[in-house]
Amino acid sequence: MQDAALRLKSLVEQLLGAPLPLRIRAWDGSEAGPPAAPVLVVRNRRAVRRLLWKPGELGLARAWVAGDLGVEGDLYTALGLISGLVWERGEDARSSAEALRDPEVRAALRGLVRLVGPLPPAPPGEEVRRRRHLHTKRSDRRAISHHYDVGNDFYEVVLGSSMVYSCAYWESGEATLEDAQRDKLDLIARKLDLKAGQRLLDVGCGWGSMAIHAAREYGVSVVGVTLSQEQAAYARKRVAEEGLTDRVEIRVQDYRDVADGPFDAISSIGMAEHVGAERYLEYAEVLHRLLRPGGRLLNHQIARPPRRDESAYHVDEFIDAYVFPDGELAPVGTTVTQLERAGFEVRDVESIREHYALTLRRWVANLEAQWGRAVRLTSPGRARVWRLYMAASALAFERNRISVNQVLAVRTPEASGASGMPLRARTWN
Repeated sequence: MQDAALRLKSLVEQLLGAPLPLRIRAWDGSEAGPPAAPVLVVRNRRAVRRLLWKPGELGLARAWVAGDLGVEGDLYTALGLISGLVWERGEDARSSAEALRDPEVRAALRGLVRLVGPLPPAPPGEEVRRRRHLHTKRSDRRAISHHYDVGNDFYEVVLGSSMVYSCAYWESGEATLEDAQRDKLDLIARKLDLKAGQRLLDVGCGWGSMAIHAAREYGVSVVGVTLSQEQAAYARKRVAEEGLTDRVEIRVQDYRDVADGPFDAISSIGMAEHVGAERYLEYAEVLHRLLRPGGRLLNHQIARPPRRDESAYHVDEFIDAYVFPDGELAPVGTTVTQLERAGFEVRDVESIREHYALTLRRWVANLEAQWGRAVRLTSPGRARVWRLYMAASALAFERNRISVNQVLAVRTPEASGASGMPLRARTWN
């Protein structure tokens, strides 16, 4: 009888119609596959049951989060090889439906079910029950809480002392993460042309880093809004320690409920991904209303490539179930169009895709360096979610499967049309 690893390898190759580029080590100690390749460790039969009942990305994610699957060797190399099997297979790749018509494949599957058992395991406790993306104020609070109320101490492990959870801006790959995050905040401040005495609204203010930087370095008054109670408490403490309570107010508030505009500038950094396609025009209109004529908006947002058939877009299963419930990505062109529909004049779009790959690799390194502490602060499953999500995202940015853009827009006065922009706009470089 074949050992477990060889049986798994043979079945996967039958399903894919291609050689398996990873080595497999099964629960019985057997191994099969290329000797020098990273090793996919199948720790128990439950891992295989997860994949049988949910083939593809979600089954792999459940097995990883539960600790049923692991990787020995370089994680990025392993994920790159897996992505070629799960996400990036070409048009000539064998479809699952085609493979299942093969009598030999069906026989191998039946044998595997006899080997590992027929019952589907329950999803890991870290998984959010998937639902339709409503993006009501209540559902948005729930989604934000799932992601951001993991614990401030855990985020300190991952993000480092800057406590900025968005793409940094790198002069070079040799810079420190803290310097690159400071440079990103300052780039945004310069794009917004912040000046002493102005009012800034920071939508999705996180742990207060942009608000503090703008108030301390540019002398502006800042209102920061977040839906996370933990973020707000942490941000308020930082503001007090900086002696900026007279210039920075942190609120637990939905941006749609902000009623004390107008503001001279608005920053929205890594927040718009939570808005949702159906609500995006409303988001843009709310920000347009809150901005004074001549004021600037800096919208920093992850984007995906456009599809020929946009109705075929679906939210990434792993991200939706474990990382950003209700998060949705849009092409940058769609974002620009919606901002313009709301009345903004878009003046500059800058892609900083490679910068996010560098940022994510530093976050992964932080997590791995303090793995034991991260696990104690959350759970083994939650720490595994973050390691997988950030490493896979780094590869996605490197391979141009997703990008990130800073869109600078102005609420141009209707009467005069004066934007207030210099003739050569990129004075911030």
